[in-house]
Amino acid sequence: MSASSRTKIALVILAVLLLVGGIAVSSQPSAAGGELGHLALSLAILVTAALVGGHLAVRAGQPAVLGELLAGLALGALPFAVTHSIAGDAYVDILAQLGMLLLLFEVGLELRAADLVAVGASALLVAAAGTTASVTIGTAAAFELLPASTFAAKLFLGGAIAATSVGITARVLRDMGASQSAEARIILGAAVVDDVLALGLLGILSVSATSGGAAVASQGWSTAGLVMKTVGFLTLALVLGAWMTPRWFRRAANLRTRDALLAVGLRFCFVLAWAASAIGLAPLVGAFAAGLVIENDVHSASFVERGERSLGELLEPMTSFLVPLFFVLVGLRTNLAVFATPGVAVLAAGLLAAAVLGKFACAAGVLQRDASRLSVVIGMMPRGEVTLVFAALGRTLISGGTALLDERGYAALVAVVILTTLATPPALKWSLGERRGGRATRPAA
Repeated sequence: MSASSRTKIALVILAVLLLVGGIAVSSQPSAAGGELGHLALSLAILVTAALVGGHLAVRAGQPAVLGELLAGLALGALPFAVTHSIAGDAYVDILAQLGMLLLLFEVGLELRAADLVAVGASALLVAAAGTTASVTIGTAAAFELLPASTFAAKLFLGGAIAATSVGITARVLRDMGASQSAEARIILGAAVVDDVLALGLLGILSVSATSGGAAVASQGWSTAGLVMKTVGFLTLALVLGAWMTPRWFRRAANLRTRDALLAVGLRFCFVLAWAASAIGLAPLVGAFAAGLVIENDVHSASFVERGERSLGELLEPMTSFLVPLFFVLVGLRTNLAVFATPGVAVLAAGLLAAAVLGKFACAAGVLQRDASRLSVVIGMMPRGEVTLVFAALGRTLISGGTALLDERGYAALVAVVILTTLATPPALKWSLGERRGGRATRPAA
């Protein structure tokens, strides 16, 4: 053994002795230090789980979000007190909610308001038919399977399974080289509208669910008011935002503060999130509207010209850290043992059936003769981020003195996300292959 190795071993032994001795004679750490240390350990566990789960999912040809969700389920099944304590940690929960906010901001940032106008009649009809049918069938299933639950909880479950996950379908279409096909244009356009409808619905349901036992007429007027507020808020944000924000961002480019673009973008996101909350809508609606107003190439142009990164690039490190925390935490909070409770597996199966059947209505909205209605229906099947946002928010909303979603409804929604995410890629590949006789791998001219 070399002298260098012996020196290192001696230093390690000395350090261990000093550490053990110091722990033995020192007093207990302060409460603040203990909370920060526990948060650091919780974050280390969640980040590791998200990293491993996402890696394994991508290697298996699945979206990273599915791996993060399954990693959370695996953590929750471990018999360790430290992993169970993470689920109820208020600090972790705040970070996860912030991740949820930034996720919706990022989703909006990747879209353009013009996309909502240019999607075409088929996309609008597909989104409207699929959302309406999914909410209706899902609510009916909840009435049948959860007769003792409140009307608000049943309606919330119906709304939760309405939104299509555009990311999953978009990736499959891209991998198949079918992103320019007629089916792809309809699916992706409809998914954009679907996100807007779902988030507007979330804002309405999150308020109406907690409005208490109002009279039917009063509740009807309240719901109408919420619809008006949602439409008015989104319209005002888009019109005024598109008119005023480019000037604000150009002036902000005169600031020499490092990453001023990120600060200005986040300020706009947080202000709109607060404004939505102040008028009784979900803050997520405001965050999504903020992202939809900002066009990454236009609003970042002045900063990029002077050699800085765009807003999307600046935001990516934050979302890469916080968003996976949200998905792992969703899985961690799912009590797998609840599926052994009579009726829970049936509820999950019922909501899954409702989620699938609801999207069959999308076929009625396909106007193009050269497009496969079956492929459009399958492409609209996967539920993902928005359904998980519904699930997480439902646990925090109180209706009639209890949480809007109990463990049964929460677990059932997570099951719907997992099963539709797993089933969509092979089903979409099969349907496009059958429709085009194996030519689906070639982009449309």
